[in-house]
Amino acid sequence: MGTNSKANRGPSAGPENRRALLAAAREVFAADGFTAPLSAVARRAGVGQGSLYRHFPDRTALAIAIFDENLAALETFVDRPESTLDDLLDRVIEQALASTALIDLVMADAHDPRAVHLADRLDIVVARLLVREQAAGRIGEHVGTADVILAVSMLAGVLARSDAADRPDVARRAWGLFHAAFTPR
Repeated sequence: MGTNSKANRGPSAGPENRRALLAAAREVFAADGFTAPLSAVARRAGVGQGSLYRHFPDRTALAIAIFDENLAALETFVDRPESTLDDLLDRVIEQALASTALIDLVMADAHDPRAVHLADRLDIVVARLLVREQAAGRIGEHVGTADVILAVSMLAGVLARSDAADRPDVARRAWGLFHAAFTPR
């Protein structure tokens, strides 16, 4: 046995390996795009490819797991009473800037049964915050959950197709347009 080989820690390493794989996938896909070899993800996570495929049998499963984590963070964020729609969209923009390759994949596989719950969870997050924002008079009553979801989808799509250096400016300009459209009338 060489000095570089790791001891197999068995099933107890599963949760740690999963976390490492998700973190590595975020880094690899951000740097090299969604077509980067999955072996690069496993290598960056410090696990074997067998471990990668046990947790995530394909790219879509890996992307969905990353979006599940993103949504969990948004759900926690919305639970805070001081959270605003501006704050939520800022967080979505941050996630979109870091995950443009994943956005393309999930949009392409939007009808994959494994991805359907993502849309349902996002609807709930937005609806909860929208009610609070409308009650505070910061968002017009004419704005519905579907309008915010459409704005988020449009923003994610345009960011995914923008040059990396231009994305922050594109996001700021797009949010300015949405802000004007969502203002109470």
